[in-house]
Amino acid sequence: MQKLEAKDKERRESELAELQSLEQKFLSAQQWKRDYRAYTKWEHYLSCDGSPDPTELQEINTFMSLWREDQDEDIQLVMEKGKEVLNLIEKLQLLLLDIPPNEITEKETVQYQESILELQNLLHQKYNEATEHLIKTASMPEDSETGNMQAIVKDQNVTFCIWVNLKKEVSFKNHTFCEAQHGFDLPESLAVSSVAVRILHTRYDHVSPPCLQQQSVPKPEVLESKELTQHPNNVEEPEEGKKATEELIVPAGKETCSSGGKNVASLEESSGSTADRNETEGKTEEKSENLDIPSQVQDPLMQEETRDKEEAITGETIVDLQQFMPVGGVYHINALQLPPQAKQIKDWSMVEVLDVKLEEYPYPPDEAEDGIHPPIQITLRLPDNVMYFQPPLVARWDPAGQQWRTDGIKNTTYKTQGKSITFELDAFYTIALLQDAHLNMPYQAWELQPTGMDEALLAVTAVFATIQIQIKGHQCMLSSVVVEEKDVLSHITGKWMSPVALRAALKRAGVNIFPEEHSHKYVPLKKKAALAEVKAYQQMALVASAFAFAWSKWNVEAGQEQVVFKVSEQLKTDSVKDNSWSLYMFNGQKAQKLKITETSAAFSEELEDDSEFHSTLYHMLKDFASEEAMAKVERANYLFIDVVYQLLLATRVLTYS
Repeated sequence: MQKLEAKDKERRESELAELQSLEQKFLSAQQWKRDYRAYTKWEHYLSCDGSPDPTELQEINTFMSLWREDQDEDIQLVMEKGKEVLNLIEKLQLLLLDIPPNEITEKETVQYQESILELQNLLHQKYNEATEHLIKTASMPEDSETGNMQAIVKDQNVTFCIWVNLKKEVSFKNHTFCEAQHGFDLPESLAVSSVAVRILHTRYDHVSPPCLQQQSVPKPEVLESKELTQHPNNVEEPEEGKKATEELIVPAGKETCSSGGKNVASLEESSGSTADRNETEGKTEEKSENLDIPSQVQDPLMQEETRDKEEAITGETIVDLQQFMPVGGVYHINALQLPPQAKQIKDWSMVEVLDVKLEEYPYPPDEAEDGIHPPIQITLRLPDNVMYFQPPLVARWDPAGQQWRTDGIKNTTYKTQGKSITFELDAFYTIALLQDAHLNMPYQAWELQPTGMDEALLAVTAVFATIQIQIKGHQCMLSSVVVEEKDVLSHITGKWMSPVALRAALKRAGVNIFPEEHSHKYVPLKKKAALAEVKAYQQMALVASAFAFAWSKWNVEAGQEQVVFKVSEQLKTDSVKDNSWSLYMFNGQKAQKLKITETSAAFSEELEDDSEFHSTLYHMLKDFASEEAMAKVERANYLFIDVVYQLLLATRVLTYS
């Protein structure tokens, strides 16, 4: 062992120099992405298609000003314009996620974030104006049975449902929007009142704190250790550097969320009008499932002592946004005061014009005896393009505290077969259905396999789903998501996109396999040292064109400072045979091939016969690789390498499996 360590020390400098030369491909990828962003910006300028460049403050401000002045309040036109607005918002969000911190100024970051918020607020304002226009003009179809009016308008982003109570009959209190399958049951006091009920389902979430949508894929420079950012191959790490690399830091964009929601930055909101924003499938059973929801919000066994004091203040009604994530968008549920209706006199349509805008109908009423008032029952049909692996947690938005809460909601019933949820509210709120962000962790297994030149397949077997991601060149594609032996999420499979866009799409669909910096608090696992984990991902990506990698059960036994995984040279597209795998151990500074196999009785660090130590995983694999495999590694495109690295770092398979 002493001779092997001495030999490794002698050649360490030359091996690190060779690896550093290969790692220049990461810098080439960063440069290509910078050039591509500049090229895209120039192409947009030349196209002159009338759409604004969201990164140009003057253009985006002009766009918003023109739309504010536009008096056309037709709901169909607003929804059509909304598609363009959502596209601008998405461009800015992906830009914030994808640009490394050293390539964007603080001023630009603030500008993009402010533009996102203003676009979101303007879009919601336009939906409120369209609602007011609909109610005032009474241009909705009349229900032949009840004489009341209703409207249902929807596209791929929004479902707009509104019901106007014209007859005010006490015997009629409930209504179902058949096309959307959303419904409500009103208390008697509302059934005889001049009230309109709106359920506006946005399949996007513009209510939750922006930091939830700005959790970027970690890059080498986000580690606190300068050793990993400036000199990735220097193994002589100072003591203070070692401490800094003990944990992988995954940044939440430019902001962080507090666990209780008390310090969360969010959209500016106020109460009082509709312009405000106060607004798994488990085992399939035919019968309903009654849920004791509030107890799910805070599990004291999953919290750290540092949050105990905060929990005592906030209580169990505040949703922990580090543990739960909104899935399927947001439901704005409002009761609105009915304005004077238009009257048809011969060829004239007359309507009284009021100075005040559309107002919320006050419920519960101030004169309610002893503060007791009947609840409002709401039934929501869950979207088909979202996976709920467990009954969702129903929460309401609290604009004052800028947080999701579960108080004011009771008697929740979830029907898995009809994919609907029914609950009672003590007032009208903005509602979200949340899911445990970590229910698919830890992963059961994973495998990264080359499928061609600059092509690979990453397969992650999670708790409820098996996810396959195809990698080719500078893009990746969701090949399949299999749940209970059925392919799901067909609306996002088969589409090439960037790793950042794929990550966002999967999370929106309820399939989260991307840990954040706080995830270790909620997933039972043994954290790995950042030095070992990040350098392993880097070097795995460098050789991914010719080598397959996979999960090993011994990784858990290897301790915090080192990672263990299976490796096999793979030059053909066939699946790797079980007897072709070998076990390797790596701590960021030393790599070795292990003698044990997956079927061994116990873990051992004993070296494989006739093998040596190496300072890098690259040179360790080179000892047993064919010339053809190493030639393929040399020819691998830097964009392919970068995408593999981003996905490995985003999924963190060496820690969360």
